[in-house]
Amino acid sequence: MPTEITAQMRVGLKSGAPVAQITLNNPPLNVIDIPMMEELWSALAEIGTHPEISTIVFRGEGNCFSAGVDVRAHTPDKITLMLEKFHAVIRALVATKKVTIAVVQGQCLGGGAELAMMCDVVITTDDAIWGFPEITLGCYPPVAATALSALIGQKRAADLVLTGTTILGTEASEIGLATRAVAQDQVESGVAETLDRLQKLSPAALAITKKAIYTWDSIHFDKGLARAEKIYLEELMKTEDAEEGIRAFLEKRNPEWKGR
Repeated sequence: MPTEITAQMRVGLKSGAPVAQITLNNPPLNVIDIPMMEELWSALAEIGTHPEISTIVFRGEGNCFSAGVDVRAHTPDKITLMLEKFHAVIRALVATKKVTIAVVQGQCLGGGAELAMMCDVVITTDDAIWGFPEITLGCYPPVAATALSALIGQKRAADLVLTGTTILGTEASEIGLATRAVAQDQVESGVAETLDRLQKLSPAALAITKKAIYTWDSIHFDKGLARAEKIYLEELMKTEDAEEGIRAFLEKRNPEWKGR
């Protein structure tokens, strides 16, 4: 059984099998705040020291994967630290030699969707809600801006990022954002089927094969994310609209855009 580490995340081996499970546990929407980012990075680092573990399963506690990164961490005094911590998690996720599986239900938005989309296998419920709503706050999702086009194509990526629209799990699967969409009552059997296949394989062979699959993408991702982060901090966060969007959300009102 998973061993409880903190109130926000649980990490452990499942039934003695070579599987680690990370559960985002910050109810009700499993918002990813800075302490959770630090825990995620530490958990990935710890799991990486266990050669017998071949697979990591990410879940959200309850009926939600994650509604995204804490909006309060987007304020000017916290944004640099937030991007540093969150992108460290994403880089660790990309670099891990373990096969990663995201199990998505309920809301999967913003940073939560970025975390899920960077996993190797994504099993989503057909009614899960996917999206990147950062633009409605006068911001953008750097990870999605960097990597989403490679997954679903430039036009679809631009549509999701520029409009902030949401889609259901069925469409997420159809466009390649998720591996497959299943009914709620088929989620666990779908995960079990995937794990059963992986656990019959060599952890060493899986690790090396995963490295080979992503060799080309990883070269561009590292440079692209660094560039997207630089634009975010040096250009976006200097606009009045970015500050207004975050402020309006926290004050629970509609933003008044200035266009500058």
